[in-house]
Amino acid sequence: MNKSSISIDPLLIDHKKIGKKLKLFIFSNNVGQGLPMWLPKGVILRKNLENFLSKIQQKFGYEMIITPHIGSKKLYITSGHWSKYGQDSFQPIKTPDKNEEFIIKPMNCPHHCEVYKYQQWSYKDLPKRFAEFGTVYRYEQSGELQGLTRTRCFTQDDAHIFCTENQLFEEFQKVIDLILNMFKYLEFSKYTVRISLRDPKKKNYYLGTEQNWNKAEKYILEIVKAKKLDFITHYGEAAFYGPKLDFLVQDSLNRNWQLGTIQIDYNLPERFNLCYIGKNNDKCRPVMIHRAPFGSIERVLSIIIEHTQGNFPLWLSPDQVVIIPISEKYIIYAKKILNLMLNLNIRVFIDTRNEKMDKKIRDSEENKIPYMIILGNKEEKNKMLSLRRHGIGALGVFSIDNGINIIFKETNKITKLL
Repeated sequence: MNKSSISIDPLLIDHKKIGKKLKLFIFSNNVGQGLPMWLPKGVILRKNLENFLSKIQQKFGYEMIITPHIGSKKLYITSGHWSKYGQDSFQPIKTPDKNEEFIIKPMNCPHHCEVYKYQQWSYKDLPKRFAEFGTVYRYEQSGELQGLTRTRCFTQDDAHIFCTENQLFEEFQKVIDLILNMFKYLEFSKYTVRISLRDPKKKNYYLGTEQNWNKAEKYILEIVKAKKLDFITHYGEAAFYGPKLDFLVQDSLNRNWQLGTIQIDYNLPERFNLCYIGKNNDKCRPVMIHRAPFGSIERVLSIIIEHTQGNFPLWLSPDQVVIIPISEKYIIYAKKILNLMLNLNIRVFIDTRNEKMDKKIRDSEENKIPYMIILGNKEEKNKMLSLRRHGIGALGVFSIDNGINIIFKETNKITKLL
């Protein structure tokens, strides 16, 4: 989504306004602040982005899992999250059993540690890469909430890699490659790479041994230098369990947002007593890599919406094609073309409203639908279709096969890249 190719109108760039106009998502005070609700077109937009990431992850050997939206308070006491963030989070959910308390899930990593523990692994099985589109809930202060960029409910494109220490260097590099590939496909060309380390004056805040922290910080510096990435170093931005590599993407208003993040963690494997059987048949401790290429699906979509002003690339657009018959007489012909396109998995619908053709075209332009197919007597008689492109206008009259093929090739553009 290269913004340089799009004329930016500052008055129209707010993703909240665009989202409302295009019927992508809404907020409701009755539901609660910072809790977005996705409308049908917004769901398609999200799913398209998630499918895009899923295809990339498959190439990198990830296995998808699903974990609950809540977890026992004991789980977060074990991980250390409760002692660090518990008082500022949603408070425990009471149950009829006074001995049970649950937390609305603020992060996925403790659940993923338990997934790893479900069986005994050998060094030959590693690395294990567990990925999840996991929805988490964090109590952000009301003054900090801002559309989709900062919410109280968001979905992370989360994954945790459990590997041997010898595999750490290569696995971390692969995650960097995955993130940079995604940025390339989405045309996020302006970003900053930041190494986030401990605050040396507040080492007591962080969990884990000095030895493990020194190793993790050393690894990150060595890996980034080996990848020849330009980077900045920021002290005090590390996670409480380990240092991290963050990718800050510049949006259309030149603001920086943290999207991708990769973290090295020796701490949680210790706290959850995670093991694998080594070459000498002894129990060994894996290293854990936390990674989220987008960080938050909501946040990355807010950036995409503003970069494109809702003029989504065809593969991402909720509606790809609208068929506009100039009168009811041509609806049967329209349905024939509709079925041909549906068989190719093109997202298409027929505008059957009792409106004039010019109004239907104007409305389609307003709704930023990429392609319009106009059908009248000439098109039906000659088995043709008239094709229009949003923002461009009329492309010409084509045979049914040639017209559909123009659209089909563009819808599969991202698939060919992958």
